[in-house]
Amino acid sequence: MKNGGRLMSQLSISKLNMDLDTASDSVIPRQSLTSSAVADKLRDQIIRGDIQEGAQLRQDAIATQFQVSRIPVREALRQLDAEGLIAIVPNRGAIVPALSPADIEELFSIRALLEPEVLKLSIPHLTQEDFSEAAAVLQEYVSELRRDDHVSAWGRLNWQFHSILYSRANQPRFMAIIRNVNNNGERYTRLQLYLTHGMKRANEEHHQILELCRQRAVGQACQVLREHIRYAGESLKQALEQKRKEAQVKSGDHAPSSKS
Repeated sequence: MKNGGRLMSQLSISKLNMDLDTASDSVIPRQSLTSSAVADKLRDQIIRGDIQEGAQLRQDAIATQFQVSRIPVREALRQLDAEGLIAIVPNRGAIVPALSPADIEELFSIRALLEPEVLKLSIPHLTQEDFSEAAAVLQEYVSELRRDDHVSAWGRLNWQFHSILYSRANQPRFMAIIRNVNNNGERYTRLQLYLTHGMKRANEEHHQILELCRQRAVGQACQVLREHIRYAGESLKQALEQKRKEAQVKSGDHAPSSKS
């Protein structure tokens, strides 16, 4: 009986180990997330506005959310810090910084300098397939802009449209810089469209840029693109200043009631 009980205990332990192995197997996709995958998920949440400016990114909370250890989370945060999407601040950890009007002006100035140069190199080599793909993205973009509840797609489709037109420049370092700048400003690009109701103008300018690219009108396409970016930056800067001013006034209005 003693040997039988011991055997039963061993069988029970074996079954328990098998159950744990099965449970572990069911969450392997989450546990095997690399730092790049964690960075991709966090980047998407920041760009879409799910993680608001000023928010603190806690490693333990992120690790719990994605069911990973802190190691890939720590590496992901370093990657996002290098991209400029977050800032690692002493005694506060990783935060999503709020862009000042001056920051926004700088970001869009960088775009206005770099993107027309890449477009100039790309236009002569764009194919009919590229034009068709860009037109299809633009059609989806126009459809999404009509729906405020699809605001999270605006920045992604805007970048997708522009990047197709830049794709034949064969300038990978240029594109990496431009992509990082767009990542930093993408949540504000959506905000600009939303706050300024600039959808109509954006649509018209996108169609104009695409048509000029079809015509191989390099100089005109680059000029329209440059003006398109500068206008977006300026209108965003003004809209954000107004939005924050209103928020401060609102906060001031509520301050006395909170003290009473």
